[in-house]
Amino acid sequence: MAYALEEYILAHIDEEPELLRKMQREAHVKLLHPTMISGHLQGRLLKMLVQMIRPQRVLEIGTYTGYSAISIAEGLEGHAALHTIEIDEEMEDMIRHNLSHSSFAEQITLHMGDALEIIPRFRDEYFDLVFIDADKRDYWNLYETALPKIKSEGFLLADNTLWHGKVLEEPESNDWQTKGIIAFNDKLADDDRVEKVILPLRDGLTLIRKKK
Repeated sequence: MAYALEEYILAHIDEEPELLRKMQREAHVKLLHPTMISGHLQGRLLKMLVQMIRPQRVLEIGTYTGYSAISIAEGLEGHAALHTIEIDEEMEDMIRHNLSHSSFAEQITLHMGDALEIIPRFRDEYFDLVFIDADKRDYWNLYETALPKIKSEGFLLADNTLWHGKVLEEPESNDWQTKGIIAFNDKLADDDRVEKVILPLRDGLTLIRKKK
């Protein structure tokens, strides 16, 4: 039933652009964890959210194949720009290849390295929107590092916050990814600096708005 419903949804939303469709197929052939890619539904949502928010500067933490970066860039207006950070050096060639085939490549700047080290280097630069889809163990640290760089009333999106439903279970002692997501969700629930809502989309997407 769930699969049939998902297929129904995908058949009744905007089509997945051809480049992104090819990237998704390639991920399933070449990568160990292809489901980490944002995919058709989330990609179209990211584009639309960007069109609604109309940010001038966007930061993405966790590039993976570049699928979500291209989806975000589709919604950017004028000279708006996206900075995306990826820590896995083995992904760099694939990312740069994918971005080079996108008509939005000039609006995307790729940074390779640890986001916790790269974000503070932006110094006096601020973002209207941040998208976090990185190591779940670091979610809270990434959030705390990014939040001061978000403009007042700006937005942050955190992916995978329902984590395959594991947030409802007692995690195994060595399941640090699940523990990271649970800790992030618990701390965020008590954070009065922001407004937040979890969407049960795919693996959970939390929309966060920074207060004045």
